[in-house]
Amino acid sequence: RMAGPQGSFSLREVLAAFQECVTERREVLLGPYLRGWRGLVRFLQGLGTVFSLICKDAVAKVQIMEGYYGGEQQAQYISLQSMVQHELAQGLVGFQPRSGRPDSGCRTVLRLHRALRWLELFLEGLRTASRDARTSVICTESYNASLAAYHPWLVQKVATAAFCTLPSRDTFLESMNAGSADEAVAMLGEALPCIRDVYGITQELFAEHGMLNLP
Repeated sequence: RMAGPQGSFSLREVLAAFQECVTERREVLLGPYLRGWRGLVRFLQGLGTVFSLICKDAVAKVQIMEGYYGGEQQAQYISLQSMVQHELAQGLVGFQPRSGRPDSGCRTVLRLHRALRWLELFLEGLRTASRDARTSVICTESYNASLAAYHPWLVQKVATAAFCTLPSRDTFLESMNAGSADEAVAMLGEALPCIRDVYGITQELFAEHGMLNLP
């Protein structure tokens, strides 16, 4: 079973969180976004040492954003849009290499955003693959199309070698606490469009303000 120290991973909870993320005005609410990420962190933790590096980084970024979300300026961090507007207006984003300044919310979300793309591709690959497909291949292809570009060569090699230890596709799906492998596939079919929508809005927002390559 996929379980971490904070409880078992629940695909249903992740689906609910990302369903609540986007408002009618197409804003991404930070509360549900972080709740969805806490669920995804449990997913990563349940995979053990294979994803320890990515998981550790995601945990750190979620904690930073929870500090902003519940901090003195919390009114400015209701949504990703309000955060971007606030940090740009206050000169907090940090378009140049950092020199001791704390990580901005924009830089922190960008790191989560990149990891979300990898998870989206990986879960979509699991959903659409045949029963005999190799999970390690799906994961490697998803990683190479997303996060690999932001990792040093050595990290890439360690990651892709570790992916080879992943269980079979059906075992993987059955460990998502969503019922059988077929039931997990059906729920992924509901969850992934919501995750994809959040990713797309964030991508457009960051591109609009030239923030897709923050140092």
